[in-house]
Amino acid sequence: MQVLKKLFEQHFGLLAETVQPLQGALGASGRIIVRLTGGGRSAIGILYTVREENLAFISFSRHFRRLGLPVPEIFAEALDEGAYLEEDLGDTTLFEFLGCNRQGETIASEAVEAYRKVVAALPRFQVEAGRGLNYKVCTPRPSFDKQSIAWDLNYFKYYFLRLAGIPFNEQALEVDFSRLTKFLLSADHDYFLYRDFQSRNVMLRNGQPYFLDYQGGRKGALQYDIASLLYDAKADLPPALRQQLLEHYLDCLSGHIRLDRGAFMEHYYAYVHVRIMQALGAYGFRGFYERKTHFLQSVPYALKNLRWLEENVKLPLALPVLMEALGAIARSEKLEALGTVAPAATPAPGPAPVLTVRVFSFSFHREQPVDPYGNGGGYVFDTRSLPNPGREARFRELTGKDAAVAEFLSREESVRCYLAGVEALVDASVEAYQRRGFQNLMVAFGCTGGQHRSVFLAEQLARHLRAKSGVEVAVRHIELEKMGR
Repeated sequence: MQVLKKLFEQHFGLLAETVQPLQGALGASGRIIVRLTGGGRSAIGILYTVREENLAFISFSRHFRRLGLPVPEIFAEALDEGAYLEEDLGDTTLFEFLGCNRQGETIASEAVEAYRKVVAALPRFQVEAGRGLNYKVCTPRPSFDKQSIAWDLNYFKYYFLRLAGIPFNEQALEVDFSRLTKFLLSADHDYFLYRDFQSRNVMLRNGQPYFLDYQGGRKGALQYDIASLLYDAKADLPPALRQQLLEHYLDCLSGHIRLDRGAFMEHYYAYVHVRIMQALGAYGFRGFYERKTHFLQSVPYALKNLRWLEENVKLPLALPVLMEALGAIARSEKLEALGTVAPAATPAPGPAPVLTVRVFSFSFHREQPVDPYGNGGGYVFDTRSLPNPGREARFRELTGKDAAVAEFLSREESVRCYLAGVEALVDASVEAYQRRGFQNLMVAFGCTGGQHRSVFLAEQLARHLRAKSGVEVAVRHIELEKMGR
């Protein structure tokens, strides 16, 4: 937190007297988000290791503010340390405001008006801000293209369909995915796509909306973002209100471009489907895979949206296998019951046992770590399938502890997914070991030379584990020790 306190002092000329964690200190994205206050001033501080996303958010924010769009001011940044300071927009999200202003399907006029302001602002981001925006900073890709769509569809397939036990013919499903992708890309996609335009990413201050979390923005079609907002699962907007807000959005959009409503609507519900699938993939990854069960509580709301689409919408292309799978999801009693997932059991009183986790990096061609504690070696992860920085001359003399190598690997989607899987597996063992009073766990990462990938992943896992109570972490890099590093 020291870097954030330093940024606060540099910007305001005041000491940060309090640092208050937000989002339970760690958001789903892995960002550490805090509120710093001092001398009557406040700011939001962000710590996040993915430089590309930080750079995109800061670059977009400054571009949007030059155009007068309601986004937070960036006060200060320290990109090399993964930190930046931004304007404090308060504590009320659109999602929370909606929850306080509804009774079931009846939504108060104040909440409806807030939504109308939000959808009216969207075309300004998509059209006005899209002009002159530096798309070179977009991450992981500059547009919502064939590759981006494939990632979303496979995310849904592997982390929701498979983990939820929904049967499907994989080859036939891939044919439908290909047909759907081609159709999605036949829509005009030369606009700014916010990517995560949903009610938790809109703050309300003095009745006016302010917008956050657009670091994943890129070029794309107009339909995606309005679909994201109106079919935001847990917001659970009534169909009549969704239609009203869609019409208001199209009226506002007509003030920015020459709009062909028929062409827009031809593609709209295909984008609704792909956004729901992307969200289900996220719920499955966080809930089924990482075992963060509160994410699964959004699934029944997504099922409700799928049932409405099944009854009211016919897409202009045949996707028989995909529609069959979505129908099976929509009618699944097991998935519907996820809305009543019980909270995790309260641990028994008393101090948690201290568990020492020893984390190693090594080379598969040289010395492998030995476990002296009788656990048979614990986890051994083979990282050789991941991109290898050692093949590039600029990284050859560096190690996985160096910032340039860490930045290279953090940028790779395959590395991030691999690390998330490792963390989920190790977290499960840590919880079980602590519960059973075990004292030692060993985790080893191997790669070709024991210098880059294995070192980076060992350091990342160690950082993750050090945030846990009752866990001591010891790290050894076998090949680096031989090199005197």
